[in-house]
Amino acid sequence: MQKTERHFFAPGRVNLIGDHTDYNGGLVFPAALNMGTYLTVKQHDDADSCRFISENDPAEFLIRKEELSQKRNSWVDYPLGVIKEFTDRGFPVSGLQFHYRGDLPIGAALSSSASIEMVTAVALNALNGSPFTMLELVQMAQHAENDFVGMNCGIMDQFASGFGKKNCAIALDCNTLEYEHVPLEMQGLKFVIANTNKKRGLVDSAYNQRRSECQQALEILQQHTSVENLCQLTVSQFDELSEYLTGDVLKRARHAVCENGHVREAITALKRGDMSSFGQLMNASHASLRDDYEVTCPELDFLAEQAQQFPGVLGNRMTGAGFGGCTVTLIAENQVDVFVENVGGAYEQQFNICADFYVAEIGEGTREMKNAEFRM
Repeated sequence: MQKTERHFFAPGRVNLIGDHTDYNGGLVFPAALNMGTYLTVKQHDDADSCRFISENDPAEFLIRKEELSQKRNSWVDYPLGVIKEFTDRGFPVSGLQFHYRGDLPIGAALSSSASIEMVTAVALNALNGSPFTMLELVQMAQHAENDFVGMNCGIMDQFASGFGKKNCAIALDCNTLEYEHVPLEMQGLKFVIANTNKKRGLVDSAYNQRRSECQQALEILQQHTSVENLCQLTVSQFDELSEYLTGDVLKRARHAVCENGHVREAITALKRGDMSSFGQLMNASHASLRDDYEVTCPELDFLAEQAQQFPGVLGNRMTGAGFGGCTVTLIAENQVDVFVENVGGAYEQQFNICADFYVAEIGEGTREMKNAEFRM
């Protein structure tokens, strides 16, 4: 490797509709943001170790090459998991310094972890002569989070970060990995992300529990019908089979199937320019995540209720894993400022927490950057 620095960027993502469908073999509709993780890679003085620096976390790591496969229970596990993926494929990593900086809010369900994984994967791929395709890098990053970090996530976050396209969302079938870039013709509308800034507790274990409950539902239904995943079922098919499920397992499965239906309808609505119907589907999605999947919280529900009643808002829903994090609102552009002021004020009065608002700009996917465009 040359001693010169090389710069890379991987975006976070906002999922416009379709949460907790990805690991159930369904459809999602994410878009890459113009916020994400920046990475500078250069040679490290010691050829037998790697140095990891983050401007967003005071912890720095100097790790010997023989210890790169050991977890540290810190942010560095995300790049370490990706490094292990390369090492396992015959591309050992050593003698490098990784310097990360991000402008995504951590813990806001905008996929900061996938952003770190993808920027590391694309950087290592470039440094090794690009032996892997973007899809292979996405799969390696997902496997790193599943197997090394221990978070049983689906493929959506890494896929959206890798395959993002400016001013487009990605209609992704998580079962087949077939995808389509769908242009977002906003025409006087904006997506506004509101971060609850609520500290999320036990989100990993709750996420894994929901996934386990969906698996239980699938195994029961497979005794009565031939499907490989829940989202192969239509809503009407599920209604006919729902008698075999009870309690939370029934509710989790119902969300997965109905939410997959929401995504199908939403993609169709966007393609015909029907933003009003798309907004109504966002509202229906939030209700399902609240009532059947039970991954919202009072803060998310308050923001959703306030937004759905606000003039100029077509739709609002939580986005991401839940239990905190963000909502996304489809709103008339001329109402954005007053929306942020009024809803933000009501939220702070209700919870004594100041929410952060971002007007979402839809950007490109993970890539190497020229010095002139890199903001370190």
